[in-house]
Parts: sequence; structure tokens; C-alpha cells
Amino acid sequence: MLLQISHETRYEYSPPVENAQHIAYLRPLDQSEQRLLQHALDISPQPAHLRTVQDIYGNYRSHFSFSSSHERLIVRAQSLVHTLSATQGELADSAAWERVREHGQYQAAAPWDASIEFAFPSPCAPRHPGFAEFARPSFSAGRPIAEAAMDLMSRIHRHMRYESHSTEVHTPALEAFEQRRGVCQDFAHILIACCRSMGLPARYVSGYLLTTPAPGQPRLIGSDASHAWASVYCPPADRQGRIDASLPGLWLNLDPTNDRLSGSDYVTLAIGRDYLDVSPLRGVIQGGGRHQLSVAVTVSAVETDQSLL
Repeated sequence: MLLQISHETRYEYSPPVENAQHIAYLRPLDQSEQRLLQHALDISPQPAHLRTVQDIYGNYRSHFSFSSSHERLIVRAQSLVHTLSATQGELADSAAWERVREHGQYQAAAPWDASIEFAFPSPCAPRHPGFAEFARPSFSAGRPIAEAAMDLMSRIHRHMRYESHSTEVHTPALEAFEQRRGVCQDFAHILIACCRSMGLPARYVSGYLLTTPAPGQPRLIGSDASHAWASVYCPPADRQGRIDASLPGLWLNLDPTNDRLSGSDYVTLAIGRDYLDVSPLRGVIQGGGRHQLSVAVTVSAVETDQSLL
């Protein structure tokens, strides 16, 4: 699919902000499931400094700052992305979840696997006995990691109720889990925390969903704003059931909010340990004691222009 994304964030300050530093993750990734064809970041007022670099995970991070007074900040990101159906691989061939957990344990002289970093707790997705207890029924002995992760996703979807404004950005995942309601960010953090509590790598994905579905298709939750889902490490197994290090490990993208795998109607912005690594826009300001925030996101399918592909 060829998807056009418009993401506008607007702040109104009172009194004016005197100076500010901001970080934005608003440029979609280039990866196997998507190609970034066009991207423009427009900031008003004009920042004194603007620089975009890639972070440790390969995400595009834009840093910009202001040294003069302003009452309003408008950040518009326009992107054109060509998406493909995600390559989920032969799910039945994924290694047993116990093998994946053992793969992450320290072994002297063993090669380092970068996926292991995502098995450790992070501020928004900690390890906790409550998460492990909930996850355990999905992880029966010898079950392939992909099958177990998808079962866990469906159980979280049934356990939780999507409710706008039921949580805040910094609401702990355990609190959202215990109150059984939240937004897409909470669903993703809970799935990640459950996997990590079982000793398994899982990461947070920030992105978008197609705003207007195809005729006859249901409108998905989260399609009128930025969205979030989780990605679970599912390496393939050899004939003896061991992890096949000669093949690239598959990250299986799971959307517990909608109880489905990601597809060509999804666009990935950034990947991290949790929301705090890749929040679309954050910053530090001096002044602006009160502010009003509004965010508008539109994702629409456009006719494929072969000259762009």
C-alpha cells in the first residue's frame, strides 16, 4: 500500500515560552516491511537549531531548539510510505519459548545477540510476578514462541478494555493491567512486560494505522491517532529444536489492542524498549506556565505512483 501520513502537534502557551529544547520521533523507518519515499518536517516558529540523526536502534531522532519567545508551537510531519505485507515467516518453525529464554542467559564466550537487550525491564515495561502469572498459561512446555506470543496477545485483548483517557502517559503498566482498561500504549506495555517477566525479549513499536479502512473492513482502534504495538523475538529452530543462529531472528509484530498481527496498513515510526524511548514529541521549556495541546493524525491510502517505487 502507498500511505500518506499527516501528523500535526500544536501547543498554545500562556505566558510565552522563553526558550525550549525538543526531541521528535516523527520520521518513519526504512525497513523490510516499508520504504520511506518522502518526508518533510515543518516547525513553526522556525527553530534556531534543527538536526536529525539516527539513534542506537536506528530510529530517526530530530532535535530542535528555540532561543526566542513564542506563544505557539506547531510541528507538522508529512510522510509518504510504501508498505508491504509483513513477512511473518513460518510461525510453526519458531523455536520453543524455553529455548528463546535460555538463549538470553549469559554463557561465557557465547556470541552476543542484540535481541537480549529487550529482555531486561524498562521504566514502562518492568518485570513483575503478576505479569508472569498472567502470561504463564500461554507458555506451555515446548510451545513455539510465536504461537505462545499470539495466544498471549489474544488473552490480553480479552482481559483489557480500550478506553480513551483512562490512563495517562506515565501510568504504570501494572496499574493499567489491574484496572483492566487503557489505551494502545498500555496494551503494548502489558504484552512486553508479560514477555519480559517470562525472560523473553519484546520491544515497543510506535507508529500509525490506516485511518480509513477498505470498503467492508472494520475501522481499527487507534487509527485516528498515533498507535503502538509490541514486537516479540521469534527466532527459527533447526531440526533438533535449537535456535538456528545461521538465520536472522524474526520479530513478530503483535497488536493486542486489535488482537491481530501487523500488516500493510501499519506504518512503523520507531522502535524502543518502551514509550519513553520513542515518544513522538517531548521537550523541556522555560516559561509557558499553562499550555493547550492538540494532535491531529491522518493516514490515507493513495494511488500507487510507480515512478516513486
